[in-house]
Order: sequence, then C-alpha cells, then structure tokens
Amino acid sequence: MALFLLIIIYLAFISLGLPDSLLGAAWPVMQLDLGAPLETAGLLFMVIAGGTIISSLISGKVLKRFGTGKVTFVSVLMTAAALLGFCFAPSVVWLIVCAIPLGLGAGAVDTGLNDYVAVHYKAHHMSWLHCFWGVGATLGPIIMAQFISEGNMWRSGYFVISAIQFVLVFILLFTLPLWKRVGNNHNTSVQEELLEAASVDDEKALKPLQVKGVKLAMATFLFYCGVEATLGLWGSSFLVNVKGLSAASAAQWVSLYYAGITVGRFLTGFITFKLTNRTLIRSGQLIALLGAIILLLPLPSLFSLIGFIIIGLGLAPIFPCMLHETPARFGKRHSQTIMGYQMALAYTGTTFMPPLVGFISSSLTIGIFPICIIIFAAAMLLCSEKLNQLLKRNTKTAL
Repeated sequence: MALFLLIIIYLAFISLGLPDSLLGAAWPVMQLDLGAPLETAGLLFMVIAGGTIISSLISGKVLKRFGTGKVTFVSVLMTAAALLGFCFAPSVVWLIVCAIPLGLGAGAVDTGLNDYVAVHYKAHHMSWLHCFWGVGATLGPIIMAQFISEGNMWRSGYFVISAIQFVLVFILLFTLPLWKRVGNNHNTSVQEELLEAASVDDEKALKPLQVKGVKLAMATFLFYCGVEATLGLWGSSFLVNVKGLSAASAAQWVSLYYAGITVGRFLTGFITFKLTNRTLIRSGQLIALLGAIILLLPLPSLFSLIGFIIIGLGLAPIFPCMLHETPARFGKRHSQTIMGYQMALAYTGTTFMPPLVGFISSSLTIGIFPICIIIFAAAMLLCSEKLNQLLKRNTKTAL
C-alpha cells in the first residue's frame, strides 16, 4: 500500500515538472505569435512563481487542515485547467490570468509532497522523487519542440500537457482514501523518534524562523532556484540569439539540461547509500558552477550544450538533498512549516531572478546570461557553506 502511494507521488511530481519548462521552450515562438517583447516571459514567470510563493507560505495551515492527498488533488486540477487556458489564450493578458492558478496549484502540492516524503521516506526516495520531476521537466520541452517543428503549434503542445495533467487528476481522485490509510499505518523509526524528542525540547519555545540556520537555508533555496529557473527560461533565447540555433533545436538542447537533472537525481538515489546529503549538496554546487563557467567561455556552440548538461548534473542532488535534510537540521516539529518557508524562498528566486535577467538582457544583451548564472551559483555555494559551519558549531555546543 505504501509502495503504491509512493508511485502516485512520483506521478504527481512528473505532473509538477511538465509545465515548469514549457514557457521557456515555447517562448521564442509564442513571442512572435503574440507580438510580445522578450521580457514578457519574465513577467509571466513572475506571476506563476508569485502564486507559488503565496500557496507555499500558507501551505502549512492548509495541509494540516485538509491533508496532503486532498491538497494534491485540487492543486493538480488547478494546474491542468490553467494549462488548458494557456492553449486557448488569445492574448498576453489571458496568459497572465491563467498563470495565477498555475502558480497557486504548484506551491501547495510541492510543499506537501516534499514534506511527506522527507518525514516518511529515506533520502534515496527524495532524490528519485525529484528525478520524476526531472522526467516531467524533460518531457515538456520535447513535446513542445515536436509541435513547434511541425509548424509553430505551441498551443497544441500546451493542450497535450494539459490532457496529461487531467489524467493524473482522475488518478488522484480515486486514490484519495489511500493517503490517510498509509499515514495512519506508517511507523516512525526509533532513531527518528529520539531526534524528534530532542528537537521538541530544544525548540518548543521557538518559532520556525527563530530556529538557527533556517534563514541561511532559505537563502540557499533562493539562489538555487535562481540558477535552475534562469537557465530554464532564458536558455533557449541565449542559444537562438547568441549561438544561432533554431528555436526547435534550442528547445531540444534545453530538454537535455533537464535530462541532466533527471539522470543525476536517479543516480543520486543510489549514491545516498554511500555519501551524506551535505557532501552531495556541496559536490553538486561545485559542478554546477563549473558548467556555468563553460557557458561563459568563448567556445563553439557544442560546448554550450555540454555546459547545460553539466549544470543539470550539478543541480541534480542539491534540491532533494536540502529538502530531505530539513527535518534532520531543524526537527520534525517545525519541518512542515519550515518546508513551506523554504519553498516560498525557492519560488521567490524563481519569481524575481529570471525576470531580472530578462530586463537586464533587453537593455544590454542576452549574452550576460552566463554571468548571471555564475553569480547565482556562487551565492548559493556561499550560503550553503555558512549554514554547514553554523550547524557544526551548534552540534559541538550541544555536545
């Protein structure tokens, strides 16, 4: 029963990943079709992520009241309806309207499923969960590229993705009783119970934001999503305008970036048996920084593809490992609320950093794109290392 529910959660994360990479892949064609300026994609991205921030911040209360299963069902339904709206939207204004439920739907389900897996399953399941997000994020541009190559039919691409989401909606509807049943039957290990007891004693007088290290963790999520989302949104435009690729080829190359994340997270699931989350986070950040540097160097366009894949492989372990560390770092008593705060800051990075790069690029050149990726990756590494040092000092003090 627990295994079947885990499969449902994996499917939900495929659904979560599918729309995340669509806008960036389709925008070079959508921009021409709608007669919109380049930076409009940044505005749409901001609206989507803004909705996600709001739903992430309130997700703690919503999840406690309605449960993860019901929240996931409603959220995927909102996402499916919003994508169908993208398909039929006659103008940018309607795209903005549809972007609101798309963002609201993503935030609550993301927080709920991440916390559910972090509390109830081992680290390798978290990595594989986000591997399935990568499956969705990889399939999105591939599906869109197919329709673009057949005549710039980006609307058909959105329609197909929406149809896939509606299939998952029906699956979630019929499996709603399973969530409560599995949650009631789940047994917490002795080690986790001891950790929880200790964290409650230490933190019962603290509010979640007062727990040491939470703000640094939130900043790390902010810059992580700055890297991931900026590359996803502007990668195609960089390849088309700077490297001279066609829109369809650029969309396929960006799909390989998401494929790098997907494959990396699949492998990370096995590596977690040998290495700690913190080691994997640090290694991934250094690899992502290396890939960003390759993008900056004046090399043939093939090296841009290599840089995209390296960044994807580097990013692969960072997000799931940081999420899985949340209960261990800050205690399960506050984990659901802190998870929501972390997701909110993650989507703040998604909201403001890609549009910022877009506005600067429209004033200067899209050629600054690799420099922005390097800055975000370096800031992420710095915040993460400061957090590790703080947690290490806290551990020594407690001993």
